[in-house]
Amino acid sequence: MAFIDYYKVLEINKTATETDIKKAYRKLARKYHPDLNPNDKNAEKKFKEINEANEVLSNPENRKKYDKYGEDWKHGEEIEKARQQQQHRRPTHQGGAGDFSDGDFSEFFESMFGGTSSGPRQSKVNFRGQDYSAELTLPLSEVYVTHKRTLTVNGKNIRLTIPAGVKDGQVIKISGFGGEGVNGGPKGDLNIKFNIQNNTKFKLDSDNLYTTVDLDLYKAILGGDITVDTFDGKVKLQIAPETQNGAKVKLKGKGFPVYKKDGMFGDLYITWNITIPKNLTDKERELFSELQKLRTV
Repeated sequence: MAFIDYYKVLEINKTATETDIKKAYRKLARKYHPDLNPNDKNAEKKFKEINEANEVLSNPENRKKYDKYGEDWKHGEEIEKARQQQQHRRPTHQGGAGDFSDGDFSEFFESMFGGTSSGPRQSKVNFRGQDYSAELTLPLSEVYVTHKRTLTVNGKNIRLTIPAGVKDGQVIKISGFGGEGVNGGPKGDLNIKFNIQNNTKFKLDSDNLYTTVDLDLYKAILGGDITVDTFDGKVKLQIAPETQNGAKVKLKGKGFPVYKKDGMFGDLYITWNITIPKNLTDKERELFSELQKLRTV
């Protein structure tokens, strides 16, 4: 496989910051996304390269290995281990204890990747494939129930089931959907980070939901029925007489689903906000004045 300069792919230089990398990736991913370039093989290839470059350079540890080892960055740890083993095995010779010669490097890479100038070696070292990372942005309403979704990663469509109750920032690992292994090694994994956007009137804290509901003055004083919204529909509540502003009520099991626990939900907490009537008529003012007099006797 030809060496790919990931910095050139993202059109950045080697001093680029994490923010620079993210901006460059988003700009190019939008430009070459398959949905915007249907049946365009060149755009599809470019999109895969952009994702691959971002997978490496957006991860500080992977970027460090890439800068040091280039196209062999995936095997950086194995290279370092082999160096250390070679240093322990070989006697001290001119040029420093444990130093590598050109011949040493040839033997080392042959043992890792197989093959020599005179023919293949008997054994090869297997390496696990690269892990991929992806972000998925969803509205809060969509993760209230378990559902299926197709995600495009490196140009491949992956059908996955998203469990109800997944949280913002949560990472789910899908085994075997990463990069191909080397020399028959296992595939890497796909790690999906969820970005959950809450555009509802409910605040989510753990598995509990919180909201504020307006309550008119008359119902707060005299009591009565009121219909309120929950996340999955409406319910009717009985208001106790003389309910105070800021009072709270808990609706058990009306919160958010608990992740991977079917049938389990958090609670919904409602805070009453008592509203004062406006544009009073003369008669209403007169009656309120009478009430005021009765309360001050």
